[in-house]
Amino acid sequence: MRQTHILRLLSGAALLALASLASVPQSLAEETPAAAAETKPFDVNSINSFSGAFLAARTADVDRDFATATKLYRTALEFQPDNVDVKQRLMITLLMNGDLEDGVKIAEELKGDRSVERITTVVRAVDAIRKKEFKNAEKLLVYKGPNDLDRLLNGLLIGWAKAGSGNPKNAIASIQALEGPEWFAIFKNYHEGAIALAAGDKATARARFNDAILDRNGGGAAPDTFLRAITALARLEARDGNKQKALDAIAVGENFLNNYAPLSSLRISIEKGQPQEQQVRDAAQGAAAVLFSIGAALNRDGAEDIVSLYLQSARALDPDSSDVLVMLGGVAENLKKPEQAIEFYRQVPEGSPMRRLSEMQLGLALASVGKVEEAKTHLKGLIELDPKDIRSYVAYGSVLSDAKDYREMSRVYDQAVDSLGPLPKKQDWSIYFQRGIAYERLKEWPKAEPNFTKALELNPDQPQVLNYLGYSWIDMNINLEKGLEMIRKAVELKPDDGYIIDSLGWAYFRMGRFEDAVTELERAAELLAGDPTINDHLGDAYWRVGRKLEAVYKWNQTLDLKPEEAEIPKIKAKIENGLPPLDDNVPNAADANEKLPEKTDPVDTAGKKS
Repeated sequence: MRQTHILRLLSGAALLALASLASVPQSLAEETPAAAAETKPFDVNSINSFSGAFLAARTADVDRDFATATKLYRTALEFQPDNVDVKQRLMITLLMNGDLEDGVKIAEELKGDRSVERITTVVRAVDAIRKKEFKNAEKLLVYKGPNDLDRLLNGLLIGWAKAGSGNPKNAIASIQALEGPEWFAIFKNYHEGAIALAAGDKATARARFNDAILDRNGGGAAPDTFLRAITALARLEARDGNKQKALDAIAVGENFLNNYAPLSSLRISIEKGQPQEQQVRDAAQGAAAVLFSIGAALNRDGAEDIVSLYLQSARALDPDSSDVLVMLGGVAENLKKPEQAIEFYRQVPEGSPMRRLSEMQLGLALASVGKVEEAKTHLKGLIELDPKDIRSYVAYGSVLSDAKDYREMSRVYDQAVDSLGPLPKKQDWSIYFQRGIAYERLKEWPKAEPNFTKALELNPDQPQVLNYLGYSWIDMNINLEKGLEMIRKAVELKPDDGYIIDSLGWAYFRMGRFEDAVTELERAAELLAGDPTINDHLGDAYWRVGRKLEAVYKWNQTLDLKPEEAEIPKIKAKIENGLPPLDDNVPNAADANEKLPEKTDPVDTAGKKS
């Protein structure tokens, strides 16, 4: 089962509630002057009308500046204290901003409002668990609706409320009794095991955690819950003196997810014989784990709001939860809020297995806000602390690549290759690939090419490498047919990748096969309509097949798409004069044109989340 299936289960539940609250109510829109809708800077203290406060709040809300939105919704309520629509949005922004206490106050006021019933119920129950009012939480969480996800969420929270009341056996039984689809299993097994362990029942905990980590399908759907089960079992075995069993559990996780920094940190900690403390030790942390489990399973583009709501609620219950903080940082980055992400990453506690992962993400986030030198120093320090951690090299290398510091990038990947030893593994292909890119950008092809071929030796069907090497050969007018074959294979492996299809089209163009070039470049432009390079390429291909009006149109469109500054004079010259005529004596028709533009950087293999 895939995450997309879980996400669909939100229809009619909390996600729709959030979506319905995102639109401006018609009654408010009608009474709001058009001038108030302008997104100009404003002074909160200067707002003197409901419409001004509301529209300013909506602007901040849409921009996910929840702190500012909260202030402005409060101002709007000063003008209309009974406005339910504004109260709903105020509750959401408070919760999104991590203010559970004030959010609960509004939730109590809105508890009879069916449009936000799912949100107010969960928030009030979370607050009850936080206050150790477990019986009240149980009553609030009784759910008789049709939504599987809501039933699972409430059922797991009820289990932890029962555990908090001192009834772990009843808690486990209530979770076992939860009826639902097959994908319920991994969540049920992990939380039954965590409740048993918190109550001191190690035998039941071992059994349930083992059931969870044997559930590979469930692990694919809910990898964060799967990894929590791995971690909990490893720590349990380590505390009981079963070091090898603990390391065996970690090995299962490492086979599931290569080079995952928290597992590597946990392995080192256990090998050193350091004390191991379970992440979930009481009902509040257990309830936080439920919210994290569900939020993590839903964590994908388009679900950021509901995921943030669950994670912020989890954080209110367990403020030092490392994986909650790291995931909140990742969500903030996805929403283009790197400064918020940096704050979350900085809060991950020292000594946590997630700390190193958060430090790598922190370095990448620092670079994204222009603090490149600070990012370089930070990531270089991580390499010095653990020269065997390959992810650190990739993270540092990606910052160097963005900064176009290819000489330092090549040096870093030389060091990374040395750390791999004589027998690199399949997953190490990216190290050679990135080193090849560094040397290619330095125009040191004799050093670059062996790295690309080594990457393909380790991973023969890697489309990025096939594309890059094939593209480079055609650019240099060598190995033309083999290069074209490689790019075709890359397209077969990733038929919806507009950049790789662009490479195929431009390869045809370089070889003088202009009709084929048009066909492929049109496909690429359909997939990535806003990319200036692809549109520029398509304009060139149109010109060569005689479609000159369309070529000029494409070049003009390219200018509107904000190409790199260095390309603008070239594009304007083409608009004015077209392309130069072909020389029939040139074997490679591309020699009548300028050199290929710099290749698009491959996907950052450091990743934003492991």
